[in-house]
Order: sequence, then C-alpha cells, then structure tokens
Amino acid sequence: MAGFALVALGGNALLRGEGDVSVEAERRTLRGTAEQVVALTAQGWKLLLTHGNGPQVGFDLLRAEVAARAGGFPRIPLDVLGAQTQGSIGYLIAEALERAFQRPGSRRPVAVVVTRVVVDPRDPAFTHPTKPVGPYYSEEEALSLREREGWVVVRQERGWRRVVPSPEPLEVVDLDAIRLLLQEGYLVIAAGGGGIPVVREPDGSLRGVEAVVDKDLTSALLASAFSCDLFLLSTDVPGVALHYRKPGERWLDWLTASEARRYLAEGHFPPGSMGPKIEATLRYLEAGGKEAVITATEEVVRAVRGEAGTHIVPDP
Repeated sequence: MAGFALVALGGNALLRGEGDVSVEAERRTLRGTAEQVVALTAQGWKLLLTHGNGPQVGFDLLRAEVAARAGGFPRIPLDVLGAQTQGSIGYLIAEALERAFQRPGSRRPVAVVVTRVVVDPRDPAFTHPTKPVGPYYSEEEALSLREREGWVVVRQERGWRRVVPSPEPLEVVDLDAIRLLLQEGYLVIAAGGGGIPVVREPDGSLRGVEAVVDKDLTSALLASAFSCDLFLLSTDVPGVALHYRKPGERWLDWLTASEARRYLAEGHFPPGSMGPKIEATLRYLEAGGKEAVITATEEVVRAVRGEAGTHIVPDP
C-alpha cells in the first residue's frame, strides 16, 4: 500500500560511469531516473527526494583549482560548493521530473530546497578529517597547500589528496520549508549531498564550515523527521551482499535490523561503500521507521513492490 517515502538517489542516478561526465550525460541518465520516480507517484506514493553530489563537487573543486593556478582566483569554500551543487543538480532533477510529469494525469509540481544541516563544531571529525575531496596533487603541491591553506593532506595510491571532516548531521535547518512544500502537494528535492554543513554561533546565527556530511545519514534524519513509511536508497548495485565480490558472495533479499547490525559489526559492509547505507537504515529503523530498501536505481519500482533489492525491517 502506498504511503510517504524518502528516496535517496545515489550518484549513478545522475551519472553512469566516468566516460562522459558532461551535463548532457547527466540529463540522459536522469530521464530513466525520473521515469522511476514518476511511476511511484502514479502508484500513489508521496515522495521526498535527496541526492548525492560527490562527483560534481570533485569536478567543481578541480575547476576552481585550475582557475586558482591560472589566474590567482580565490579557492571556493566547501560549504559554498555544496550549495552550488545542490542548486545545479536539483535543477537538473527538477527539469527531468517536470518533463516526465507532462503526461496527462501525472502532473505534479516540483520544488528544490537548498538545505542546511547543523553539525557540532566539537565533533571528533573536525580533529580527524578522513573524507577525500578534490583532485590529486604531487607531494610538493600538497605540502605547499597544507602550509598555505591549512589543509590536511594524505598520500594515496594515485597521489596526494585533501581530506576534510565528515561530521554527524544533527538537525535539518530548513525542515519547516520542506514540510510546507510537501503539504502543498510538491514533490520536494532537498538535502543534496548531505546538506550544507553549518554550526550555530553563540548568538544563534549559522556559519558554514569546511566539511562534507554523509548524504545517507542526512537522508535518514529527514526520513525519521517526517515519519516516512519507506526509506529507499538507490545505488549502483542490485542490493546488499555478504562477501561482496569475494568467494561465497551472497545477495540478501530481506534482513532484520539486528541481522544488519551484526553483519555490519562483522565487517561485511565497508565504510567506503555499503557501510554508511546500512548505518543510515539502522538509524531510521531505530527511530521508528517501518521499512528500508537498498536497490539499483533502475529497479526502484520493482523494489517497492518487493520484487528487487534488499529490504531491511525492524526486529519482530
């Protein structure tokens, strides 16, 4: 039975592969994504969408770096880049949805909310940054940037990269605006890339910080805040597997929260891949959520019918 769902669109809902990363490639990919979303609304689902922005932020950081080297232009702070990608990606998703909604009987207004998320300035992530962002540098460039910009840089296989904090999302600042739009019948696109990380100053004002918030954790926060009946995370694999890409690989159709927590503790879901999605679904379920689904973007409609993906439900 249809209800209210939060659908977190993964990066492959926007781009497929690394061969073509143009805006037109995003538009082509989003046509198929939009068809899945519109099909859900046709079944009676009320939807709130979130999305990733990892590749786009990386491209923008690279462009900004080229500009800084060529003409001495100032580097753009990460919170501003996050806002820029929320706007541009949100616009492209809205464009694709509005085209798909043009069919008779399927019209639905779409709105994009550039969303801020409160984080704690005392979060341990700020003293131990781990999230790689932006281009690769030579050792000489990386050490120079560390000295000049105060960046934390680490050596990786392909070179040196900047790493930034990934603090816990605590509060969605623009929750009331999202709620009002939903009440008016809009399909809302919000919290792109996990939201713009901000901290509260002593006087109550908000200040953006150089960090990246995990989009799945922010999506879980939103799904819980709106008591969503379904929390669906789309990605580039069919679902969740044990021993992924190893001997004995086994795909899972249904899991209880306790089973998912046990497999997570056993190391089946690494931090850089499925781990954050499992953590997000557990937080949603622990806050009273009814069902979470992890599935491939092109299988969203079938997954909602129970025919695809991995379904994670509360313990009996």
